Parts: sequence; C-alpha cells; structure tokens
Amino acid sequence: MSEHDKTQAAPSERDLAFLRDAISLAERARESGRHPFAAIVVSAEGEPVAARGNNSMPPEGDPTQHAELTAAAAACGVLSPEQLALATLYTSAEPCVMCTGAVYWTGIGRIVYALSETRLLELTGDNPENPTFSLPCREVLAHGQRDIEVLGPLLEDEAATVHLGFWDR
Repeated sequence: MSEHDKTQAAPSERDLAFLRDAISLAERARESGRHPFAAIVVSAEGEPVAARGNNSMPPEGDPTQHAELTAAAAACGVLSPEQLALATLYTSAEPCVMCTGAVYWTGIGRIVYALSETRLLELTGDNPENPTFSLPCREVLAHGQRDIEVLGPLLEDEAATVHLGFWDR
C-alpha cells in the first residue's frame, strides 16, 4: 500500500454498498460471457444513473466499450455538468487509462474502485484479452486540470473472486 493509500478518506457504507453492486454486476457480465468488469455512476443524492458491464469482447463487442467508459458516457445524458461534478463512478476494478480519461472528460468528480490495476495484473497475467496498462488512475489524473477524488483499492479480495479462473481458460 502506498503512502497515499494510507491517508485516503475512509469509505462510507454507501461507498462499500455501491462497490459491491458493481462487483455483482461484473459477475453478471462474466456469466453472460463478457469480461468481468462493471461500473455504476451515482448522483450526489445516492441515485444510480448509469450501470454497465463490460462489452469489449469481439465479435459483438468493441474493445473501447469498457464498463467505466460506457457508464460515464451514459451519465452525461442524464446529469448536468454541475451534477456530474458531484457524482461518483463506482467500479469493480481500477479504471484503465482510457476509462480514466473518459471520467476526466465527462467531469465526474469522484472515482471509487475495488480491484487495483496491480492486483488485476496478478490475476490476468499475460492474457492477450486484457493487456493490463500499468498506469494508476491517480497518476493519469495528476496530469489534468480537474480535481477528481479517487478512493481505492477497496474490497480487493471480493472483487478478485469474479476473476478467478476466468483469464486462464
């Protein structure tokens, strides 16, 4: 655990509940033959406004259709820029570079994630379906002009369960 992780804010019960919802949605994505990732955008009032599983597997899927990106995009159709700035993206795994960029560009003000990119790499290994990009979302966001709060990793063991056996099939 890095020094930054030791000083991050404590998660609320609401944070943990929505993370568990995202992990459950990731399990449903896996059960439907998709990569086991999911994300939920929640308004400041605690209302889920967009929930997505991954849809990045060919032939029907598109490799850019990660859960975080599609949930963030869907939230833009529901929330105003002011509301997005107060919204939270809950995700079963740390957002990749592409998805972190989507959160940044949509103006969502907070990310809460379960499984770290480092732990995900341990689970996926060199599987070509998930060429893990080892660049923490905090580092990506540090180069932007928006202040986006990041909380995670949290519930890593719970989030890892959905990946067990998936990547070595």
